[in-house]
Amino acid sequence: MTRKIEYIEALFALSPNTEVAVNGDQHVYENIEWRATPVISKVDLDAKVAELQADWDAKQYQRDRNLAKDRGGTNTYPDIGDQLDMLWHDKKDGTTTWEDAIQVVKDAHPKS
Repeated sequence: MTRKIEYIEALFALSPNTEVAVNGDQHVYENIEWRATPVISKVDLDAKVAELQADWDAKQYQRDRNLAKDRGGTNTYPDIGDQLDMLWHDKKDGTTTWEDAIQVVKDAHPKS
């Protein structure tokens, strides 16, 4: 799922108590109306957007592993109840069913 980080998200990451209004497209710096908040330069804001975007992109593998099927993901991990049952049986029987099931998901969606 592609996502573009908006200025408002970067603003709150830099200054959680910021008071601004955004008139129109949240990807346009000139649309920010500063209210009782020190102005953050476009350069600083662009740098924060780039940082947040890189972090978001780097964690795509996590979303691929965990997003529910009804929301467009693969949700390839077994349900938590099934995982707990696998762990119990593995401990009792000396098997590695749980480890094998988890490794399949990790191999299919590597961190890269």
